[in-house]
Amino acid sequence: MKYTLIGIALVIHFGVIAQLNQPDYTILQNWAAHPLKKDMADSVPKSLRKDYTPIENVDVFFIHPTTYTQSDKTFGQNAPIDNPFLLKKTNEGTILFQASIFNAAGRVFAPYYRQAHISSYYPISQLDSVEAKASFELAYSDIKKAFESFLQLWNEGRPIIIASHSQGTTHAKRLLKEFFDGKPLQQKLVAAYLVGMPVEPNWFTNIDLCSKPNQTGCYCSWRTYRKDYKPDYIKREKYVATVTNPLSWDINKPTVNRDENEGSVLKNFNKIITHVAGAEISDGVLWTERPRFFGSILYTTKNYHIADLNFYYLSVRKNAVLRVQSFLKK
Repeated sequence: MKYTLIGIALVIHFGVIAQLNQPDYTILQNWAAHPLKKDMADSVPKSLRKDYTPIENVDVFFIHPTTYTQSDKTFGQNAPIDNPFLLKKTNEGTILFQASIFNAAGRVFAPYYRQAHISSYYPISQLDSVEAKASFELAYSDIKKAFESFLQLWNEGRPIIIASHSQGTTHAKRLLKEFFDGKPLQQKLVAAYLVGMPVEPNWFTNIDLCSKPNQTGCYCSWRTYRKDYKPDYIKREKYVATVTNPLSWDINKPTVNRDENEGSVLKNFNKIITHVAGAEISDGVLWTERPRFFGSILYTTKNYHIADLNFYYLSVRKNAVLRVQSFLKK
């Protein structure tokens, strides 16, 4: 009963905070990326600039991953959206290296939001679990508000790509279910790239996993690990998560050698590195042999979460354009 009462109190507390302090998404400063401002999502790696011809009649709604990772939880359970350190970390990290992938496929929108602290994914006690749920609810309330503002003020009926990574995908799954799945807006969905978090096979009722490179109205998802490695928390999952191969994009081609990977973007944004990682679907995850790049001998981790998108930067970029072209032909 103690935790139930605390849980109720937390829900009320976070609900009040959501209403009192929610960002105003009619103001451009509350967007990390927006077509009416110059931002890091506009960036294009140097070797790709010559052929850069962005598609203007499609919109991309990108939800960034967790950048609030300070061990001392400086701001409590949820981060503010105006802290200079977090803004810089978000802009120069995920917006530059991830959101920019999609700028050839459409106009990129990416809201700042009161993201949950990274520890929310690793609750130790029942109380931690209640707090984590409340902090995710608060973060999602911002995403929902931002998306509603996006629809009301700027989208004007354009086709939409939803793209996300990590915590962004936690929220993007809900957003798709609430606004697209079996709703009229589903007819405007080019595709969703739900990366870095598991998507349960029965999560959506009417939105299918993409099975072909040019399929539209579907979603793609993957989590990347070293070949033959699977973390214990994935082994404990009670379902087999859906997985897309981000090199073949074809359900009938589950394994692709690294030699077919045309380009990754790692620490140097302007340098496209070829043949870094392969891609093999294996029971709910994506595997690659140890990545190859200068200094990779020191890269000993088997969890490639941070590079889920960047290992496959050029492939994802080209695929988003292909799906847009396919959608517009229809």
